Amino acid sequence: MADFQIDDTVDITDVVCPLTFVKAKVAIEELEDGQILSVKMNDGEPVQNVPRSLKEEGHQILKLISNDDGTYNLLVKKVEE
Repeated sequence: MADFQIDDTVDITDVVCPLTFVKAKVAIEELEDGQILSVKMNDGEPVQNVPRSLKEEGHQILKLISNDDGTYNLLVKKVEE
């Protein structure tokens, strides 16, 4: 993860859909344009849906990193409209 300067982290591993999206969106909305959010989430539905959801909001998906424990860290760069 050293390639990117992480500005904030949100852990949504213990959150049920659709709150996962809400929590991730709120966290990225609090950042400045160009800052990077790391979203920690479980494998399965969150990994399939959260990146797509954030991309649809216009943010840039940088990287999805497997943590080898059934969780992933998604790095998202905030892009202002």
